Amino acid sequence: MAERSFVEEVKKLRLGAGEVFSGEGILAVTKALLESGVAYVAGYQGAPISHLMDVLADAQDILSDHGIRFENSASEATAAASLAASVNYPLRGAVTFKATVGTNVASDALANLASGGVTGGALIIVGEDYGEGSSIMQERSHAFAMKSQIWLLDPRPNLPCIVQAVKDGFDLSEASNTPVMLQLRIRACHVHGQFVASDNRRSAFSIKDALENPNRDVSRIVLPPASFLHEQEKINERWPAAVKFIEERQLNEFFSADAADIGIAVQGGSYNTVLRALERLGLADVYGESKVPLYVMNVAYPLVDSEWQRFCEGKRAVLVIEEGQPNFVEQNASAILRHADYSAVLHGKDMLSLAGEYNTATVMKGLRAFFERYGMLAPEPLQPVARKVIPLVAAPAAASAVSAPAPAAEPVAPLDENVHARPPGFCTGCPERPIFTAMKLVERELGTHHVSADIGCHLFSILPPFNLGSTTMGYGLGSASASALNAPADKRAISVMGDGGFWHNGLTSGIANAVFNKSDNLTVIVDNSYTSATGGQDILSSAALNPTRSTGHEIERAVRGVGVDWVRTVRRTYDLKSMMATLKEALTTQAKGPKVLIAQSECMLNKQRREKPKVRKAIAAGERVVRERFGVDSDTCTGDHSCIRLSGCPSLSVKQNPDPLRTDPVATVLDSCVGCGLCGEVSHAAVLCPSFYRAQIVSNPNRVDRLRQRVRDGLIGWLQRRDAARRARYAF
Repeated sequence: MAERSFVEEVKKLRLGAGEVFSGEGILAVTKALLESGVAYVAGYQGAPISHLMDVLADAQDILSDHGIRFENSASEATAAASLAASVNYPLRGAVTFKATVGTNVASDALANLASGGVTGGALIIVGEDYGEGSSIMQERSHAFAMKSQIWLLDPRPNLPCIVQAVKDGFDLSEASNTPVMLQLRIRACHVHGQFVASDNRRSAFSIKDALENPNRDVSRIVLPPASFLHEQEKINERWPAAVKFIEERQLNEFFSADAADIGIAVQGGSYNTVLRALERLGLADVYGESKVPLYVMNVAYPLVDSEWQRFCEGKRAVLVIEEGQPNFVEQNASAILRHADYSAVLHGKDMLSLAGEYNTATVMKGLRAFFERYGMLAPEPLQPVARKVIPLVAAPAAASAVSAPAPAAEPVAPLDENVHARPPGFCTGCPERPIFTAMKLVERELGTHHVSADIGCHLFSILPPFNLGSTTMGYGLGSASASALNAPADKRAISVMGDGGFWHNGLTSGIANAVFNKSDNLTVIVDNSYTSATGGQDILSSAALNPTRSTGHEIERAVRGVGVDWVRTVRRTYDLKSMMATLKEALTTQAKGPKVLIAQSECMLNKQRREKPKVRKAIAAGERVVRERFGVDSDTCTGDHSCIRLSGCPSLSVKQNPDPLRTDPVATVLDSCVGCGLCGEVSHAAVLCPSFYRAQIVSNPNRVDRLRQRVRDGLIGWLQRRDAARRARYAF
């Protein structure tokens, strides 16, 4: 169950030639794949291209109609390896994953694919979420393209350009027998727009044809001496073929080429940002008409020498706008111009920030510096620094009004000095929160342990209030990253891994490795039934019945299958006492070998997505619905707030103490509570105050509910009246 369904949107994928497609960038990419005659698609979900996988999953009937094979791959390496189908057969294939972590995982398969080359078009769609939209290390896929001689497309972020880039990518791949990367920024993935559709195409050569007519070419396999020839082919044959195709198809674009004797070279993905900055500087309009020559590189690699020479002909200076480090384009362009003996001065990172996302403000600052240097803009006047005027002697009010200058406005303090930091955290009712609450409570008794974290929602445990986790090395590598910390000692290392990471590569690189090397550490596998961090897609161990995938395969069986003897499964993570007892047992047992604790409970976010519509429908239909909520008795709460420190639930907050003699705020439960019960469990497990209560909210109550409520109201009212009378009797 993904976080979003595209069942309605995918109907647009059937649009034919001449019809106008309106929608999101990711959906447009899927339509472009269909129009390109793709034979197979695979991938691993991850921002910002998760929705591409979700669209394909919801478009199974359309894919089947066109004979397209679609797979949710076990990892990015699996996806990239599937492109081997295009090596010997004229089959167009596409894969997708998150860059650069996905490209890291897939790099071995991509290197082999690029070495041997392809016959059918092979397109790698990478979600390059650099900058604010990123949740990973700040790196670029550009380096992988250069390393393996894979051509890299970076189209302008509008639907017609993106769709055309998909089609051009396949054509370029086949023209040069080289796999092609298509880089999509986060804004391009989710941009909305229109384009004129074409008819969907069925692959002329099908997967069935390949199976029934197998073909092999030893020269395409990466083994000496063929592998030595592959490098020569890349440079002497494939590269020139690619450059020729780029020039003839005019994949790169020139705008206002002769408008001035200075110019800007920019990758296609940053075009909108540059145009917006130019507009704000008065050098372009909202329709894209620029007063400055622009060279838009929709092909970020390879650079085309002849186009650079043409653009720089007769120009005094050119500014290269290239987001991220290293500055590959700037270095390459500099070499091109120097070898051709061009006099144009090349600027880049000297005018713009060396690192970080290039938003409009950043680009505008660099453009202004560039234009001021070359006389296209007048220098911006210096603004006076605002200072607070403090008079030494207080003057009479009337005199001040006449003669004293008005004090300058006090400068506004930086935002981070006024606004409290808001780090990411677990959702309300998240079943992973009690796991780390249990770890903190066990820590009180057994002391601190080294904790190796992993990629996924559970990585939020490194932040307050839990502050657990010392390292994170990559998706599914939580267990492996604790492998060196394995020696006779009084404590064991703990590693945490999600079910998504487990099936990605954790089973082999983590658990099987621990068995083989006789590790004595503990691995906690968080089993919430989905790859929750990427949008809630189903995996092997999901409990949901998926009509197109095989689910329901237990992690415990897989773990025992590779040789782990000490395995415990906690079926309900909200049972804090069981979680604590199992953790304590795992950390103190005398049994040798790796220990695995599987903590199970469904992702609350996905559960609420499924249950809330049902509840609303039932209430609207007049059916009796019972919902649980928790609350805090303000008169009982001590104001200690350990409940908040040990759970961190967003529904737990504080409010003013109703007791006028007490100043400490008391805990309170907000309306966003989903009734998971962890707050109450924490209070009892940590021997805290008994101030938490559980309440039932009954919608459309029946006669029994109403009778029960009347009895309760009557009894409570009688007790309240009796208590009031007792108080009055002893009042002074």
